[in-house]
Amino acid sequence: MKIALCNEVLQPLPFEQQCRLAAALGYDALEVAPFTLAEDPSRMTDAQAAAFARIANDHGLQVSGLHWLLVAPAGLSLVGDDAALRDRTAAVMERLVELCAAMGGRYLVHGSPRQRSVPPGATRAQAWARAREGLARAARRAEACGVTYCLEPLSPRETDLVNTVAEAAWMVQEVGSPALRTMIDCSAAGQAEREPVAELMARWIPGGQVAHVQVNDPNRRGPGQGAMAFEPILRTLLSLQQQGHYGGIIAVEPFDYVPDGPGCAARAIGYLRGLLEGLQHHG
Repeated sequence: MKIALCNEVLQPLPFEQQCRLAAALGYDALEVAPFTLAEDPSRMTDAQAAAFARIANDHGLQVSGLHWLLVAPAGLSLVGDDAALRDRTAAVMERLVELCAAMGGRYLVHGSPRQRSVPPGATRAQAWARAREGLARAARRAEACGVTYCLEPLSPRETDLVNTVAEAAWMVQEVGSPALRTMIDCSAAGQAEREPVAELMARWIPGGQVAHVQVNDPNRRGPGQGAMAFEPILRTLLSLQQQGHYGGIIAVEPFDYVPDGPGCAARAIGYLRGLLEGLQHHG
């Protein structure tokens, strides 16, 4: 099972140094936050995106995908009252899909809670319909580019729109594109879902709705730095991988870096590799 590191963990190191360190720690890939590459990632060229991919490849890494999509440029909103701003936001999403493909990535993770939360004066139904319109545009572009666009369920403390895998799956169904799917973030699922994360995965992944997994603790630190038990989660993922239901990449995405970014990244990969080796050794 391949393990990616979300690259913002290694900021403020330059991208090449991020790649060097991630490879030295034993990661297989970087999951890239576009705001770490440019002030306005949507203005990046395909050639610039390909150059970042080459840097990663030169260090034995791949760019597995993109996440934290709408941090930059500032002021974006998928659900706001301003139709022109929503159009601009959807255009950024479409461009990021193209850049993901140019970097050799396979998926994008749409979290961006502030840019999708129900705005003052709007109803949840209005926000849902506006989000669906923008996500449909991103999905059409993802189909054309051969990548998967994943709507990320997030905890109610972060946003009031799409908090569970079931809600995300409903949006996916309404859009009706094979390129739009959902994913499981262990931290968010540990806060918002009623069932244990391993059971959630066993229920949803075989149906094809879930295309990606991010591993982190509900305390927002790295895996192994909190109360969540990751052995059953990894056991379930290995089983699903062996059955052909899961593609085999998991991404480490902590938000609270203890003791610091590099230290957190090192601890996470050691913890996960240790669990995976034990599970594979014992069958």
